[in-house]
Amino acid sequence: MACDGDIAEEEVALLNSIATNEHVFDGLDIQNKINEYVSAINEKGNLFLNEFINEVKESDLDDDAALQLIKIAIETIEADKLIEYSEVCFFKRIRKQLRISDAVVLEAMPDKEDFFLPDIEDDSAFDWDMQFSNVHFEDIQLSGISSE
Repeated sequence: MACDGDIAEEEVALLNSIATNEHVFDGLDIQNKINEYVSAINEKGNLFLNEFINEVKESDLDDDAALQLIKIAIETIEADKLIEYSEVCFFKRIRKQLRISDAVVLEAMPDKEDFFLPDIEDDSAFDWDMQFSNVHFEDIQLSGISSE
C-alpha cells in the first residue's frame, strides 16, 4: 500500500470495502490501525517495513489466514490499476514468510501467477529507504466504518 511511496484512494476504498463487506477486520479499529501504520512508516521507513515482515513471519498463520492475507495484498496492489515493482517486491518478501504453498494459493487464485514468478535478481538488497526519502503520508479517513 505505501511501499510505492503513495497511498492511493483506490487502496483505501478497497480496505474500506473489505472491512465493511467481508468482516475480515472485525474487532479491529481499522481506522486507527491504518493511521498507526502511516505514522510508523513516516517515522521509521524501511525499519517499519522490515518489522512488519517479521510480524508476518512470527504470526504462524494457518492456510486460510495466509490465503486471506495474500488475497488482500494482491487486491491492494491492483486497486489503483498501477502495479509498481516496489509493491510486488514487498509482496514477495511477505509471501516468503508464509507456510502456505504456491500450489494452494494458485488453486484459489489461478490468474495471479505473475505475482509468484521468481525475480531475476534477489530483492533482499533492495533499498527500501529510497521510497521514503521525501514522502510523508497524512492520516487516512475510512468512511462508513464504525469503531467498535
